[in-house]
Amino acid sequence: MAKFLISRFLSSLISILGATIAIFVLVQFHNDPRELFVPDSGYGITQEQWDRLGERLGFNDPVPIQYIKWISKVVRGDLGVSLARDRPVTDLIAGKIGATVQLAVGGWVFAIALGIPTGVIAAVKRGSAWDYIARGAAIIGQGAPPFVTGLVLIWIFSVWIGNTPLSFLSLPSGGRSPDFDFKEYILPCVALGWGAAAGLMRLTRSAMLEVLDSEYVRLARAKGVGWNTVIFKHALRNALIAPITSALLIFANWLNGALVVEIVFAWPGIGYDALFRAVNDNDFPLLLGTVFIFIIIFLVFATLADIAYTVIDPRVRLS
Repeated sequence: MAKFLISRFLSSLISILGATIAIFVLVQFHNDPRELFVPDSGYGITQEQWDRLGERLGFNDPVPIQYIKWISKVVRGDLGVSLARDRPVTDLIAGKIGATVQLAVGGWVFAIALGIPTGVIAAVKRGSAWDYIARGAAIIGQGAPPFVTGLVLIWIFSVWIGNTPLSFLSLPSGGRSPDFDFKEYILPCVALGWGAAAGLMRLTRSAMLEVLDSEYVRLARAKGVGWNTVIFKHALRNALIAPITSALLIFANWLNGALVVEIVFAWPGIGYDALFRAVNDNDFPLLLGTVFIFIIIFLVFATLADIAYTVIDPRVRLS
């Protein structure tokens, strides 16, 4: 395990350097970030003032020097200052990531609670009406983009139901109040988790079918082991490796900002209020800082997925 963690740490460092260098180079091809301060493409500013602004922001140095200065600050925990908002990037991300975590946790719980049990039922009752219903729902869930699911949910539960005698069941169409309101989380979490639940259902079903057809399951049944014991002790545990891997990586992606869902529901998370606005404003430090946090989150959860293998299946060894 120690050898695995050391090798994963070293490979993660290489991944972080590669990804941040790529982003650093790509943003150079966009508009000059100084135009954020001079929207009219330099109108009313002298070349000397333009150069002084570049010197103050560090844009006059060659790109490799800029990157070295930036990564040296990152190592010390300084992600820079947002150009558009004139606030530390760490403060901006810290202020928005809480909303994204709440949304991601809610969508993840919904996806796990719906996807894995439905996949187990579809596999155990293969060929039955339950199997066809589950597969049909999975096709719809995987085929519908999150923004379509979100808009349909808003129309049904906020607009249509609000104009019927069942208006007491209507749900907020978006936004997030400072005080916790459970109703505000239902539609965004369902819109976010529906596609993931469909994917987990299909993964769980296929993995369960493979395990249920294996020799050791047939042997257990021949020995008179109860059907519930076979399903939950022998089959499900061995079938969970693929779904758990997918679930952890999905959660990592959502922590990186469920951008589309946050936009549809005006959710003040890191995807909408940090990444989306950083791209629109060409806010160089905020964009780099957000991407850096995204990479760290993804690498951590990828490592946790590998470690989870040994917990689910003791036969798996990390080396």
